[in-house]
Parts: sequence; structure tokens; C-alpha cells
Amino acid sequence: MQRRNERFVERLPLVLPRPAYGYGLSLLLCLLAWLARIAAETLLPVGYPFVTFFPAVILSSFLFGVRPGIFAAIIGGLLSWYCFIPPVYTLVFNPGVAMALIFYAMVVAVDILLIHFMQRANFNLAIERERSRALAENRELLFNELQHRVSNNLQVVAAMLSLQRRQVDNDVARRALDDAAARLSLIGKISRALYDPSGQGQDLRTFMVMLCADIVDAFGRTDIDCTICAPDGLSLEPDVIVPLALIVAESVSNAIEHGLPDRAGRVAVTLEQQGDGALHLRIVDDGRGLPDGTMPDGPTSIGLRIAVALAQQLGGSFRLEPAPDGGAMACLDLPQHTR
Repeated sequence: MQRRNERFVERLPLVLPRPAYGYGLSLLLCLLAWLARIAAETLLPVGYPFVTFFPAVILSSFLFGVRPGIFAAIIGGLLSWYCFIPPVYTLVFNPGVAMALIFYAMVVAVDILLIHFMQRANFNLAIERERSRALAENRELLFNELQHRVSNNLQVVAAMLSLQRRQVDNDVARRALDDAAARLSLIGKISRALYDPSGQGQDLRTFMVMLCADIVDAFGRTDIDCTICAPDGLSLEPDVIVPLALIVAESVSNAIEHGLPDRAGRVAVTLEQQGDGALHLRIVDDGRGLPDGTMPDGPTSIGLRIAVALAQQLGGSFRLEPAPDGGAMACLDLPQHTR
């Protein structure tokens, strides 16, 4: 697998056009170290023949690899032996010289090995990072494909229910099939819009604006003013926002269909977040209000029963009651679910 990480350290040692360039640059570093050692001759105490050559060996190993590093270590050792170990400008070998060269060899060997192991670790890390990136891309692709297929299947089921409706004569059965098809289609749209393989939730206010606009458009109404009031930047887990969206859709649809069936009106959706993270949702319309016989604590329609069940699934409560200024108000109270 090719290394594609752009970090400089993870691309070391440098791959030069020709290997000889690495040796040539290592030799240049040794010559610079030799000149630096000559310039510092009057400043250094007696000894320290190898002091300026250690950086040359480290840089050669770090930039060009093990072999140029070994080459720089040999050149640096020979220059130090010849020029700075008494008697200078000779290659006299005695026990003192042997001991100095042995210590020099041990130090540069440790430096070269450590740099080599570090670069191998960086190389393996870059490979693993590239492999993880590829796996993440495949995971996202598969997830998107799965979501696409699930949403399409829900749309197909909704279409099949709509087709089946044509063969049903009973008005109640037709209405039940229409409601089931609409809810399946809505679930498919919500899933397609919300689910993210990273697990990050979408901004709730933005999503609710789009959701309510779709519901109003689905009724073919241009005289309904649907307003959304929600905190900016609020997001929820996908497994929370889908039931919440279904409750909002059911409540807004109920307000338009039963509260404002034949006249213009207003539907206000208000979502508030408390300091403890609890959520309070209010959907208020200025329509005809609750019909006689509707019990706020016991909704009889299938849609409202679904809303109650979804609220209980989230650990909250749902109720339908008269609005203070007329019309109806759907109330949803949820415990802490914000991220």
C-alpha cells in the first residue's frame, strides 16, 4: 500500500532520485561538521573529537536512511581520528584510540538504530492510517447504500399500499391504507435525510423547517403559515429524532386536516430546551379546536395513539389539549436526549 500521508516525518527517509545522492549529501554534512569542529577548536577543552559529527550522523540517518547514516558515521569517525585525536594528522592506533573509537561506534550505532526503528514505526503507522481511511470510506459507502435501499424499499411498500387501495371499496379501509402509505413514505424521507454513518445528528431546527414545509406541500395548501421556533445548533441522536419527527409530522398533519380543513390558518411549532437537557415541544394551531368527545388523556385516532406510543418509547409523554387562545395544542415532553 502506498504511503499518501503528507506529514514530513512519516515520509522519511527521503526517497531521492538516485541512492548516490543520499551518500553525497551525507558526505557534505560530514564536511560541514569537520569545518565546525575546526572552527570550535579554540573554544572546546581538550578532547571532544567527535562532538560535531554526532549531529551529522543523526541527520544523515534521519533524512536519508540507515546506509547513508552508517556511511556518515564511518567518515566522521575517520576524520575525527585523523584530525582531532592526538597525535593529529596521523592514524596511530593505541588502546586509548581504540577505546574512543569503540565508544563513538556504540553511540552512533544506538542513534542509527533508534532512528531506524522510529521511521519503521512511522511507516507502519502511515500504512495503518491509510488502511483505516480506506475502511472508513468503504463503511460510509456501504452505509449510504444500505440507507438508500431501505428508503427505497419503504417508498416501494408505500406505493404498493397505494395501489392496493384501488381494489378496496370500504372507505375506512381506504383511509387506513392511505395513512399507512403516507407514514411509510415519511419514514423513508426522514431516514434518507437524517442518518449519518458518523453518528452525528442533523441540526434540529433546520430539519424541522424542511419537514413542516414538506407536510404543508403534501396537503397542497398555500394558505397555511407554519412557523418553527427552536434553538440553533441543537442536535439529537438519529434514533431519537426519527420518532420525534414522526410525532411532529403527525401533529402538524392533524392540525391541518382537522383543525384547518377549509380555511387559512397558522400552525406554530415551538421546541424549548431546559437547563437539564429536557425538551418541550408544542404544536399549536388556531383552527376549530378539539371536537366534542375528544379526551386529552386518551386520544382515539390511530395517528395520535402512534404519537403517544412513540413518546413513551423515548421515555416522555404526549398529550393533545385545547390551546389557550383557541384551536388545539399537541404537547410532547422528553427527558434529556441532547448531545
